[in-house]
Amino acid sequence: MEFLIITGLSGAGKSRAADVLEDLEYYCVDNMPVALMPRFAELCLATRGRYEKVALVTDVREKNGFTELLKTIDELEAMDCSCRILYMDADLKTLIRRYKESRRPHPLATRGMTVEEAVSREAALLEEVKARADYIVDTSRLTLGMLQNRLFALFSGESEKRGLELTVTSFGYKHGIPMEADLVFDARFLPNPYYVDELREMSGLDLPVKEYVFRFPQTREFLEKLEALLDFLIPLYAEEGKLGLTIAVGCTGGRHRSVALASALNDYLVATGRNSVNLNRDIEK
Repeated sequence: MEFLIITGLSGAGKSRAADVLEDLEYYCVDNMPVALMPRFAELCLATRGRYEKVALVTDVREKNGFTELLKTIDELEAMDCSCRILYMDADLKTLIRRYKESRRPHPLATRGMTVEEAVSREAALLEEVKARADYIVDTSRLTLGMLQNRLFALFSGESEKRGLELTVTSFGYKHGIPMEADLVFDARFLPNPYYVDELREMSGLDLPVKEYVFRFPQTREFLEKLEALLDFLIPLYAEEGKLGLTIAVGCTGGRHRSVALASALNDYLVATGRNSVNLNRDIEK
């Protein structure tokens, strides 16, 4: 069983790191008391493989925790648990700025103590733990996306960049815009197959409707511009750490134009190597 101890300076991103590790299938526990770690390990081992990767966050709020942490790690390793330390760090200027922005007191701050003094005191307490850390991640100049990529590279054993999971969904405006949509495009300016008698009962998945929708040059130009826009946007969303992107294409009822366009757009994304799926929310309404 693998145990990853997440520790480091308050405000350096321990909870953020735990969120990312959950996406990497770690079972994460925040503010785990050091004294309970061996007992918790016993419970995990008793599940016989249910919890293979566990991340435990501990910080300076745990009284005398760092005095006992290294001893506890030795105890976990004696239980045949692989145990590593991820130390989250940041420079003094960044930590002070983060505390000013959050308006939260530093956990070591007492009346009359500045944030700078509290951070310095915490850093001194953590010197021994930092010296033994397997990984040190300085978040001073990292965006959330950069942090995700860094942790993904360290703990997934795969390439640094994560693939963005894309969903292209069609919808009808009369049924409301999908709440999960990140990008919304309106196809109501295109000629409507609903007003063609032989096409009315079909959907945008049927070939005659597709041929009708893409008969018009404005449809083809619109699709080309959407493809170019997504080619520009998708890498930028991935760089900022977004894990999923929902692209919604709407028409009046969500049965003809939007379905045909969403299907064609999804085909393009898949053909260009993206991880994309196509949904049609209102096609049966």
